Amino acid sequence: MTYFVHPSSYIDDNARVGDGTRIWHFSHIMGDAKIGVNVTIGQNVFVGRGVLVGDNCKIQNNVAVYEGVTLEEGVFCGPSAVFTNVKWPRAEYPTTPEGYLKTLVKHGCSIGANATIICGTELGRYSFIGAGSVVTESVPDYGFVYGAPARLMGWVCACAEKLIFVDGRSQCAVCSKSYRQNESQVVREED
Repeated sequence: MTYFVHPSSYIDDNARVGDGTRIWHFSHIMGDAKIGVNVTIGQNVFVGRGVLVGDNCKIQNNVAVYEGVTLEEGVFCGPSAVFTNVKWPRAEYPTTPEGYLKTLVKHGCSIGANATIICGTELGRYSFIGAGSVVTESVPDYGFVYGAPARLMGWVCACAEKLIFVDGRSQCAVCSKSYRQNESQVVREED
């Protein structure tokens, strides 16, 4: 085994865990989940059946990543963030896995503590979800959203610095990456 699992955690049969990954206290990785390399999974994390977690992700304490969710590489999930997978749940009329809506969290996205991500959404590359937000709609690449429901409040660099646009262009004050704004989207100049 080339990864660390705390003795209090469970990894079901058929789950795959990449090299260098660390799984801390009281976590549960369900069968057919795929965890990439160098992932940190905090205390009391649940990763559902068939979930994909890309390389270099950080999933903080008390996060629930349910079936139907894909986290691409470099995603950060803050403490107690939650993903849903059923749009209109009813205890008396359970949804089968075939009815779960998919959620895609793209490369480099950061999700703040206690945020709720409603299923069927896509969180764009390097987007930033503010703590406590309730995301009910997809978020564009580099979008900064917060609130309940979450609304687009601005744009952030890949390094997480806030971007300020003048005449449709911005250069990050911290890392010097350049961006251009076209209508309701932002594109990094090197992309």
